[in-house]
Amino acid sequence: MSGFSATLSLYLSMAAFALAASITPGPVNILVLSSGVQYGFRPSLRLVFGATAGFCLLLLLIGLGLHEMLEAFPQLTTVIQWAGVAFLLFMAWKLATSDGELGKGDAASGPKAITGAVMQWLNPKAWLASIAGMGAYAASGAPTLIWEFTAIYFVICFASVACWAYAGAFLSRFLGEPSRIRAFNRAMAVLLIASAAYLVFG
Repeated sequence: MSGFSATLSLYLSMAAFALAASITPGPVNILVLSSGVQYGFRPSLRLVFGATAGFCLLLLLIGLGLHEMLEAFPQLTTVIQWAGVAFLLFMAWKLATSDGELGKGDAASGPKAITGAVMQWLNPKAWLASIAGMGAYAASGAPTLIWEFTAIYFVICFASVACWAYAGAFLSRFLGEPSRIRAFNRAMAVLLIASAAYLVFG
């Protein structure tokens, strides 16, 4: 029974870490919120899946030893940082220049899954969170722990980020006019620019 309790406590701790890291505001969640406003909940789930899968792949590879490459080539951290800044500014520009039209919830519209994955891989804080998480829960390098943590993180992360898409879809009821959507998107673009500035100066 004590072994079961210890395992359950470990899983709950993993889930709590994943929830805290996933549901808090950040560049990906800002983009997902804006996507929910403009495109609706279901089309935004592609972005949610991409962000979740991208982060979990990074988490898994960190657990399997990718962080050792960063230690061997520290200049890669700088490359990732500046690539992340450039990508955030690009996404901010796309939001700021959006026409704000609703009713684009068809399968071919809205942000793609690859956008969410790329944002995670170009976010230095995602790398730090992956290293911190694996250091806390799978420091031994045991493959079972690495895979279990990644699986738990996937479920919690998907649900957490999907909440932002749902919140955006809910907000769209009150932002029905294209002019309001444009204003909202520009506000989100400013937050993405602030995130990029934090990566540089924070």
